[in-house]
Amino acid sequence: MTYYGATVIHPKTIKPLQNAKIPLLVKPFNHPEEAGTIIKESAAHVFAKPVIIIKQNQVLLSLSTKDYSFISEDHLSDIFGKFAKTHVKINIMQTSALSFSVCFDYKEEYFNKLLASLKEDYKAKYNSDLTLITVRHSVDNFIKNLTAGKTILIKQVSRNTAQVVVK
Repeated sequence: MTYYGATVIHPKTIKPLQNAKIPLLVKPFNHPEEAGTIIKESAAHVFAKPVIIIKQNQVLLSLSTKDYSFISEDHLSDIFGKFAKTHVKINIMQTSALSFSVCFDYKEEYFNKLLASLKEDYKAKYNSDLTLITVRHSVDNFIKNLTAGKTILIKQVSRNTAQVVVK
């Protein structure tokens, strides 16, 4: 969940334990008397309820080429290079033939550098003050209820995770 923004344990912290096949017991900080969760390779995946992570102060940036050509692998390589150079971590991305959209944490200094760099080669539009909602192990209608009354700008659903950028 830390990959999606939860401030618990980062996956890079768990990897050495996984490599050594050492189970990790995680307990709630505010309720250490509770049973907790064991993270191990052979653990059964049982989820009593969806896990929700809400990240506020997000920016949704959409890019297209200035000459109306398709977004190609070369463009994506260039765009990712500019994100890496300006130290902006992408939280969600979506690509189509003509555009590439990304959502990330708004940090003014980094955003301004990134935007200036991207505008040299691409047309850019953005929305700020958005919220990214990530739901792991969602059930039917959960996302619909969670986003009721909000404008959905991007929605991605995979087998285990749903991410929605809302205004």
